Amino acid sequence: MLSYIRLTLRKMWLFLANLPMERKLIVIFVFLISLPITYVSYLSSRSMFNSVLVNATDGAGQMTSNASDTIDRYIADLKRYTALPLYNTDVQVYLTQQNTDWEKNTGMAMFLSYLNHTKEEIIAVYLVDQYGSVFYDKDAGINELYPEERLAKWRTMSEDAGAAPVIQGRHTIRTNSNVHKEVFSVLRTINSVSTLQNIGILVFDVDINLFKGIIDPVNAVTQGNTFIVDNNGDLIYASEDSAVPNLAADTQTLNTKLLLQQVNQQQDHFQIDLNGQSYLAVYTVSKQTGWTTMVTIPLTRILSPVQKNRNTLILTTLIIIAFALFVATIISHALTKPLKSLVRLMKRVQHGNLDVWQHSKYNDEIGMLGSHFNRMIIRIKDLLQEVSITEKRKQKADMRALQNQINPHFIYNTLESIRMLAESNDDPRVAKLTYLLGLQMRYSIVRNEEAVTIRQELDHVRNYYQLLEIRFPDKFRLNIDVPDEFLHLPVIKLVFQPVVENAVFHGLDQKVGLGTLSITAWSEHGDAVFCVEDDGIGMDETTLRSLNNSLQTGTDNERFGIGLRNVNERIRLHYGSSFGLLVESELGIGTRVTLRIADINAKYSEDEFI
Repeated sequence: MLSYIRLTLRKMWLFLANLPMERKLIVIFVFLISLPITYVSYLSSRSMFNSVLVNATDGAGQMTSNASDTIDRYIADLKRYTALPLYNTDVQVYLTQQNTDWEKNTGMAMFLSYLNHTKEEIIAVYLVDQYGSVFYDKDAGINELYPEERLAKWRTMSEDAGAAPVIQGRHTIRTNSNVHKEVFSVLRTINSVSTLQNIGILVFDVDINLFKGIIDPVNAVTQGNTFIVDNNGDLIYASEDSAVPNLAADTQTLNTKLLLQQVNQQQDHFQIDLNGQSYLAVYTVSKQTGWTTMVTIPLTRILSPVQKNRNTLILTTLIIIAFALFVATIISHALTKPLKSLVRLMKRVQHGNLDVWQHSKYNDEIGMLGSHFNRMIIRIKDLLQEVSITEKRKQKADMRALQNQINPHFIYNTLESIRMLAESNDDPRVAKLTYLLGLQMRYSIVRNEEAVTIRQELDHVRNYYQLLEIRFPDKFRLNIDVPDEFLHLPVIKLVFQPVVENAVFHGLDQKVGLGTLSITAWSEHGDAVFCVEDDGIGMDETTLRSLNNSLQTGTDNERFGIGLRNVNERIRLHYGSSFGLLVESELGIGTRVTLRIADINAKYSEDEFI
């Protein structure tokens, strides 16, 4: 499972990483904005939901408690009223009097009238004497009552309750022959004060609509439906005649039972699903009567404001996210536009077009990148121009080298013929001269590869010196002091001989007496440095400065010929601009040419250059 999650995250990351920069910025912007807003919106909606639900529960609990207290106080008053016959001596006498005369009727009527008017909701008060005679007082709207139909029930209930008052739950009484009313009754057995014997029954009939005035405010505040059941689970009163409106009677009874099954405390609340709809039920159980007052509120009514606010919040969140997406698109486009332009220019450069230029408007990192791109293009142009110039110089140097070797095969063959003719005529000097000159030509012809060793170059110098000795006997002296570790180093051909030739003809040839030419070598900063030094006539500072400047810049100068400049050009082309010739000279003392050509630490095999 963990590996699957890791693989999924990696795929998501690769997908994001491979997106274009503009889309990456849009995704990041929207993610950073939408996630906090969505989370805050969720927390706000949830907090609002909980707050509204708690407030509704607390309010409904307070209202049901107040309603239950009001009912308890009303019932308590009725129970107290049932004790009034105990304190009325005349009534005590009338209840034990068997005969009914005018005085008894009048006394009982006055007493019952008084009791009937103690509460507005009382529709009838009954007194049953010791002999079963029933006296009653009724509301003006009732023409006739039929207490005889209920007498048996009263006797049973009063006997079961003893001397305590008892409540008869909701029931129907007949009035005016065919008219019925819904009432609940409070009745009590009346005992004689003197004998404590049962001498009668007092009954209050209270209109069931009493509860309407108590329940309607609860429904108005909670927007629910309230019902009251007695301690036996029988319905006393229900708003709209149901615990859950608009349902059949059987379903109502079932729903009421389901609701009452959740009642296990004196006051509490719970949520329940009835007939496919969720309700919040809040109840209070009366300590005095045992009646349960319960209000059921559809959650849709409670949460309707929350849903409206939630919809508004969702709409606002979507608007903010859409606006963020719009802004993110604009910003990402503005940020990536220079990059896209730079990529297009790079593609043009890739196809060889260097006539491009990045115009950066701002000095941020992208602007700096564009500026560096422009500098890079300038540098590339300079390098290409430098390569072109270097290539031209190399071609020119090669041409000069070829010019110095015009038809070497013809010259070599001619010299070989002269040598053979000189030997046949017994002229050893001419034979040796032509032999040495032939070796010089053979070195140029046979050794036509680009690189040779220092040993081979020095041998070529020695052959050249022997030629000079024949031509100028006792005029020059050659000293070669090069350590053995330098002899195997590779070097391009013809780097020492032109320098030696230049020293002979421009320095030693004009000197009076014997001249000395020395070739030495040493290592310096890991490079191999060779020095060709003569004790000839030297040169003044102006001539020396002009010569070094010609070697450094590569410009032609007719005063110095092409020998040194050709060697210097070829060395710099092969090894780099930091290598080449350096000429030091002092008038009347001599000239010193320093040649830096190779890395002494490089390992080469001498066989590579044979």
